[in-house]
Amino acid sequence: MTFDRRTFLTGAACAAAVASLPAAVRAAAPPQRIVVNALGGLGDPNLPDDTLVPQLTPRVLAEARASGLTAVNVTLGYVAGGEDPFQASVRDIAATDALVRAHAADVLKVLTAADIRRAHADGRIGLIYGFQNGAMLGDDLERIDIFTDLGVRVFQLTYNPANQLGDGAMAPGNRGLSPFGREVVARLNERRAMVDLSHSGERTCLEAARLSSAPVSINHTGCRAIADLPRNKTDAELRLVAERGGLVGIYFMPFLDLSGHARAEHVVAHLEHAVKTCGEDHVGIGTDGTVSQIDDMVAYRDTLAREIAARRAAGISAAGERPDTYPFVLDLRGPDQFHTLARLLQAKGWSEARIDKVLGLNFLRFAGTVWGA
Repeated sequence: MTFDRRTFLTGAACAAAVASLPAAVRAAAPPQRIVVNALGGLGDPNLPDDTLVPQLTPRVLAEARASGLTAVNVTLGYVAGGEDPFQASVRDIAATDALVRAHAADVLKVLTAADIRRAHADGRIGLIYGFQNGAMLGDDLERIDIFTDLGVRVFQLTYNPANQLGDGAMAPGNRGLSPFGREVVARLNERRAMVDLSHSGERTCLEAARLSSAPVSINHTGCRAIADLPRNKTDAELRLVAERGGLVGIYFMPFLDLSGHARAEHVVAHLEHAVKTCGEDHVGIGTDGTVSQIDDMVAYRDTLAREIAARRAAGISAAGERPDTYPFVLDLRGPDQFHTLARLLQAKGWSEARIDKVLGLNFLRFAGTVWGA
């Protein structure tokens, strides 16, 4: 079975291509606030694509700047499907490196927290290279050295099913980390790479957080106390990650509400619960989507139904995914999404200092702890 890797992962493709830029996009002035998307993408979901490598079209770059985005953790390499995980991951890194060289005035590769600050000062977008599955490691710890030398800074241990490192959120056994998974966490700590526990099963998450000598993250999730679905994290997981100095990113995904039709109010509710549970210094955002939005929602419904069917057939779908559940929040789309969220949080009485932390400064602090300042 062959899959479109970008749409298979994010559900963010539409059959129709866009011929021109939107009529009105904000002027690209250097943003005042640091905004870091702990898991997202730079791409145009209206354009067909079979890779997770960023798409740096004029529209994508203009809208990313207009959104105020400073840096984003972009998923590269193998997530699921029939490709060789190691080869697919090396290929994506090489292709993204070539893009960064070709668009040096627009983007930069993030290796340390200082690179995020540099992107902000320069008015560029920082690209954080990340994985959403540990399958490309095989059973070889030295591959961690290869990938960190190539600039990968975020290693999510599992996707929804189990792999050789541990059980994902949809693995029925909830068996936790494997012996090799424990070795991987230790080596990632040695190499100062970020251990991301998004998509992990509860035992995998708790065991990895306790085992890790460095703070860990859950870069894109929701709160199970609000919506009891496997892709969301329990208060025990959220609290442990925060207590050990880590970061929890709240996503813009359908799992935020049991109806499957998440809206901005649900994002705010999950952020407020995360802050209550973790403290305001340990919460961020990881939208799990792009800034540029789908333009033809009518055509997209057929595309989404095919994607959900493919994910179910491949065994990587999560509970709560249905053909009518959009993999984004309808009223937090496009280049105004972060501005809108900030306004909603202001209306809830959040201080500007707390909003700044959640939209980017908490990730920046956490990254400095793990990668170095």
